[in-house]
Amino acid sequence: MITLQQDAEGFIRMKRHFPVSTVISITFNDGSSEEFSGQQLNTIYDEALAVYRAGNHLDAKGYSRAPRKTVQPVNQIEFVAVHPGMTR
Repeated sequence: MITLQQDAEGFIRMKRHFPVSTVISITFNDGSSEEFSGQQLNTIYDEALAVYRAGNHLDAKGYSRAPRKTVQPVNQIEFVAVHPGMTR
């Protein structure tokens, strides 16, 4: 079991997919706790990544077809928004 804590802005740190069969417990800011399967969090991560890429004009693989303007990696996300009741 993996235990995560929601930060003050409502996000958890998730830089990659979790194993599908892993149980992840998230403690929210309001003190409640909820268990997610790895598959559920991976789906939430994929949806957040798709929104990020669409908002930043990146293709499905995360590459920008525009000329490079920065040296910082901008095709990944590190934090995913979560809230109680997402498993329902």
